[in-house]
Amino acid sequence: MSYAKQHLDEAARVIAGLDTAAIEKIVTLLVDLRARGGRLFFLGMGGSAANCSHAVNDFRKIAGIEAYTPVDNVSELTARTNDEGWEHVFAAWLKSSRLQAKDMLFVFSVGGGSLEHNVSPNLVRALEYGRQLGAQIVGVVGRDGGYTAQVADACVIVPTVNPENVTPHAEAFQAVVWHLLVSHPALKAAQTKWESMSAVVAPSSSTGTV
Repeated sequence: MSYAKQHLDEAARVIAGLDTAAIEKIVTLLVDLRARGGRLFFLGMGGSAANCSHAVNDFRKIAGIEAYTPVDNVSELTARTNDEGWEHVFAAWLKSSRLQAKDMLFVFSVGGGSLEHNVSPNLVRALEYGRQLGAQIVGVVGRDGGYTAQVADACVIVPTVNPENVTPHAEAFQAVVWHLLVSHPALKAAQTKWESMSAVVAPSSSTGTV
C-alpha cells in the first residue's frame, strides 16, 4: 500500500469515528452564543493557530458571530510573551479583551493542554480563567483531549487511528469540523460565493466551428 493510500484510509477512519452528537452540541451552543450577543475567542498554537485565523474569518463572515484570536496580532502576542511569559499569554490577552460569562472559548489543539506534562500550559491557564468567569468552552482536539476535554461544555476529540499521524489528522480535522459548523443550517447566516451563483456556465469545447 502506498503512503498516500494509507493516509487517506486513516482519514476515512477518523471521519467514521467522529462524535456527531458532540458536533451537534457545539452547534447548539454556538446558536445560543450568537443569540445572546456573545463573542467567540479561538485559541491554538502552531498549525492550530493558523486554523484559528481561518476560523475567525469563517465564523464572522458566514455564521455572523463576532470572533477573534490572539494569534492574529503578532506584536501583542510577542510583547506579552516577553513580558508576562508564554504560560500566561492567552489569559492576559483575554483579560484585556474583557472576556465575559456570555462569551465562549474555542480551542484547536493536538493535545488539549496539560500542566502535568508542560504541554500548551497557555491553553490551560486561559481555560482556567474562562471557567472562573463562567465563559463556555468548546474544542476540537486530538489524543485524549487533555485539559480541554476535561473542562469543555462540548468537545470533539479527533480519533487516534495511527499514533504516528496524530498531529496531521488532528489539525486537518479541526478544519473539517469548523467548516461543518459554519455550513450547518442552524448556523449559516450568509451564502458563500460559489454556492450563491445560481448557475456556472461550463466553458464550451473548442471545435473550430462557430
